[in-house]
Amino acid sequence: MTIKQHIQSKISEIVSKLYGIENVTLEVQKNKTEFEGDFTIVIFPLVKLAKKSPDVLGNELGEEIKNQIDFIENFGIVKGFLNLKVKDSAFLQEFSETEKNFDSTPSKNETVMVEYSSPNTNKPLHLGHIRNNLLGFSVAEILKADGYNVIKTQIINDRGIHICKSMLAWKKFGNGETPESTGLKGDKLVGNYYVEFDKLYKSEIKAQVADGIDEETAKKQVPSIIEAQEMLLKWEQNDADIRKLWEMMNSWVYAGFNQTYARLGVNFDQVQYESNTYLLGKDLIQQGLDNGVLYKKEDGSVWCDLTDEGLDQKLLLRSDGTSVYMTQDLGTAVERFKDNNIQRLIYTVGNEQDYHFQVLFKILKKLGYNWADHLYHLSYGMVELPEGKMKSREGTVVDADDLVQEMYLTAKEKSQELGKLENLSAEDKEKSYETVGLGALKYFILKVDPKKKMLFNPAESIDFNGNTGPFIQYTYARIQSLLDKANYSAKGLSDAYLPNVGEKDLIMLLSEFKDVVAKASESLSPALVANYVYELVKAYNSFYQNNPILNQDDENAKQFRLQISELAGKTIKKGLSLLGINVVNRM
Repeated sequence: MTIKQHIQSKISEIVSKLYGIENVTLEVQKNKTEFEGDFTIVIFPLVKLAKKSPDVLGNELGEEIKNQIDFIENFGIVKGFLNLKVKDSAFLQEFSETEKNFDSTPSKNETVMVEYSSPNTNKPLHLGHIRNNLLGFSVAEILKADGYNVIKTQIINDRGIHICKSMLAWKKFGNGETPESTGLKGDKLVGNYYVEFDKLYKSEIKAQVADGIDEETAKKQVPSIIEAQEMLLKWEQNDADIRKLWEMMNSWVYAGFNQTYARLGVNFDQVQYESNTYLLGKDLIQQGLDNGVLYKKEDGSVWCDLTDEGLDQKLLLRSDGTSVYMTQDLGTAVERFKDNNIQRLIYTVGNEQDYHFQVLFKILKKLGYNWADHLYHLSYGMVELPEGKMKSREGTVVDADDLVQEMYLTAKEKSQELGKLENLSAEDKEKSYETVGLGALKYFILKVDPKKKMLFNPAESIDFNGNTGPFIQYTYARIQSLLDKANYSAKGLSDAYLPNVGEKDLIMLLSEFKDVVAKASESLSPALVANYVYELVKAYNSFYQNNPILNQDDENAKQFRLQISELAGKTIKKGLSLLGINVVNRM
């Protein structure tokens, strides 16, 4: 328990003892005023309840806190605020405890499944997928750091009419070309044919409209869409040639996806395929009909009435017996809980699917699955660029690989301008460019609250100053350089050393790291970790500027400042790792 947490936990007891008032939280803050004291307690909420003046309350609370907490040295009351002065020895003790327990996290004995990425196999990953992947991966890492067991999963949408469109265009126009023959990544090659299909489809619609057919009719009857639908039917009938083509083109896409995932630094413990799960859920329909949870219309279609939940009626089975996405998602959720010993399931999916997940969770609850209360939709806002929204079918999306490469090249250019890597080998330079470029991308995306729509500006993200990944990585590299120059090895703290105000601020901030991780885990928001690391870096840089280290004559001060630098470096590295960001020792 940190100093702040210890004070906070005691206040409720003291308020209850002195005034008989329960359930009042008096906020404990770090003192940022010029008045003496390390912490401030806001006592205004108690004034009306206790019917006493702020000064009287402050004195009574201050005396009791001083009596009950042995590390409180003194207190003072300033305009309704109770300031507490903590003994220097308590800060040294807090630092030692933080250092000692840095790598220890009690297990929650609970397993959480986090689903993210889940792309379609008809096009490469784009900027929206990057936010999804980085967010899902980071949330999984944060949950692990908070003591949970985590299973990272994705379900790949590898079947359906959109997949057949790419296949049909390749058959028509591909002339047998492959990733090897073209030198293209497989997902890009297949994506090109999805765009080609769209061009063909639009040209056919245009021709029919010119012949006097209305556009809606043309969309349903032009040859290309009829052929794609026939191809899907053959796929469902296990036509050998169609299945062979499907497997070949999907294998190209998977190889391409895996290259992108590897460069982004994300991974999965399990992968599911919609082609294996799309029939799941049909048995649930019968179960729901038998229980009276679902009902059948005259045309044979099956529905769930959610009007009592403030939602609408939801189709689950078409009149021809085919399932919809909702049916598949119902079956997949049931299978995941059946096959894995999980207590929670988190879906990382954009906010345009908010309603879908509301409905999914309600239906599972109605079907009698109590674990439906432990399903969560990690809904996130869309990513836009300075020039506006991306467009998908026209082939004008921001390609994930292109963006990552642009970040790498920008980092390379910036690093060469600064000229600080001259003595490194070519291999180490390349590693540095890659680490800084990807760190800039990841930090810029993850520092934003997931729920918010965001504007991604590549140039702004790679600035070496301000709230950016490179600025944080640079501070880490500075710390490593300092420790290296000092030939540092831990010798233990001296009781004789008394930390100054800047050092106390740094100790308090370092001690809060695990609490921040716990809050980020609870709220599923990597932004809390990102912004904590930035605050830590600012505090460290202030400490570094104001406290001589290598040319310090007092050996106790030098040792302490090196030791706190080492812990700051470890905390920065750990915090960045929870965001999927690596560090380098030189930049």
